[in-house]
Amino acid sequence: MAERKIYRLLTGSDDAAFCVRVGDALQEGYVLYGSPGIAYTPDGIIVSQAVVLPVYLPPVAPKTTK
Repeated sequence: MAERKIYRLLTGSDDAAFCVRVGDALQEGYVLYGSPGIAYTPDGIIVSQAVVLPVYLPPVAPKTTK
């Protein structure tokens, strides 16, 4: 298997094929990162979603209570 990138930005038309690409990335161990993006162009709607490998996510600071 080729080395996986730690960060990927998936882009494409707003269709079922794009959803499959995002689903495939999730099955490969990536997790969603940030909000999806959408752009309106004369050729149609373009969507995007960033995904990262979880090992590279920054640690989350524990919540403190008073």
